[in-house]
Amino acid sequence: MAEAKQIQALEQERIPRLLFNYAVPAVVGTVVNSLYNIVDRIFIGQGVSEYALSGLAITFPILLFLQAFGMLVGAGASVRVSILLGQRNTPRAEQTLANAVYLTLVTQILTIIPCYIYMEPLLRLFGASDRTLPYAMEYLQIVIPANVFAAFSFGYNAIMRASGYPRKAMTTMLLSALINVVLDYVFIYPMGMGIRGAAIATAIAMVICAAYVLAHFFLPSSIVRFRRTAFRPSWAIMRAITAIGVAPFAMQLTGSAVNVLMNRSFVAYGTTPEESDLAIGAFGIISSYAMLIVMLILGVAQGMQPIVGFNYGARHMHRVRMTYAYSAGTNLFFSLVGFAVAELDPRAIVSLFTISEPLIELCTTALRIGIIGVSLIGFQITTTQLFQSIGRSQLAIFLSLTRQLLFLIPALLIIPRFLGLNGVWWSLPVSDLASVGVAVVLIISRWKLLEGTEAKAADASPEEC
Repeated sequence: MAEAKQIQALEQERIPRLLFNYAVPAVVGTVVNSLYNIVDRIFIGQGVSEYALSGLAITFPILLFLQAFGMLVGAGASVRVSILLGQRNTPRAEQTLANAVYLTLVTQILTIIPCYIYMEPLLRLFGASDRTLPYAMEYLQIVIPANVFAAFSFGYNAIMRASGYPRKAMTTMLLSALINVVLDYVFIYPMGMGIRGAAIATAIAMVICAAYVLAHFFLPSSIVRFRRTAFRPSWAIMRAITAIGVAPFAMQLTGSAVNVLMNRSFVAYGTTPEESDLAIGAFGIISSYAMLIVMLILGVAQGMQPIVGFNYGARHMHRVRMTYAYSAGTNLFFSLVGFAVAELDPRAIVSLFTISEPLIELCTTALRIGIIGVSLIGFQITTTQLFQSIGRSQLAIFLSLTRQLLFLIPALLIIPRFLGLNGVWWSLPVSDLASVGVAVVLIISRWKLLEGTEAKAADASPEEC
């Protein structure tokens, strides 16, 4: 009964209301998730030191690398599940659910072990100094092993949302954030555990969140659930998952590489070693604020995904077009508001993270520059999610990579040669705005994919469906 009701809503409910029902829980979940990362950094910046904040920023490339593999499986499996449910193929959806377990375990084991073993040389390579390395090491020694739980939490939360449980998916994120923020405060302030306390708080939140999400798929009331008969390894299913998940995977992996290049640029163009360390911390602050805006946008895009995936699978193309239009408009609004707030009072935002006056001065200028491109980024993210949701993985991959690989990396290699440290900051809006232009061209040229009712439901072959 519950399954029929969820499917009927995806197929017949008015798009504005349906998108609201799916997007609001997703937005709350993603924003809360970003907030607990932001609060993490606020506690560390205010309660430990500005160099601890920079040390935390040095860990981003490793954490992004590990998270990329969670996204490879989670994003791919969630899209496949929503498309298969649209095709009324629940048994295949449950096989996808089960095979995602194998993929998650294998990818996490193969990535966590080398990252842990080579942690110190990697951090040195990524720009850690003698001031920031101890903080980065202390944090990663706890968070890296716990990342396997984060992968299950992210991946299966996405599947939960895609299979018709957006509010429960939101609850997962709220639970994780609440645990992390409370424990952050307790471990850093009353107990004085410093950055190690922040790492332990994050690890505990990861474990509890993963247990909560996985428990859902054992419930008889779940539309798709773990069944013993579904746990048969299938290369076809795994290929279908990774073919779709490779777009956010590539984007996250490129993000890791770009973080390394950013840090190396700060080291190269800072006038003193101290300024380089502070610039890395400033980038962490800017990334935190930008992440809050992007998570708002991503929440709407995630809410759009099951609606688009289901209706594309069911050949209701007018509903796909309408969902995309509402989502793109909403996300453009979020982008512009986030940009305006940062331009009006950047110092107030920066002061939340640190009491260090040199860092505040440096980051205030950097934030004004770096946030310019965020004004239109909502359109690019929504368009990328659209192509991913209809199984057009190659287009999604290309669009995912344009900002960082096609534009940001060349900008980082060229602009700072003329503008120094400010050139590193200007590389951010240049790449953002260029990638928005590519998204506009792509959606216009590929609009025919969303016309008529004959379009293929996905790139997958019939036997993969």
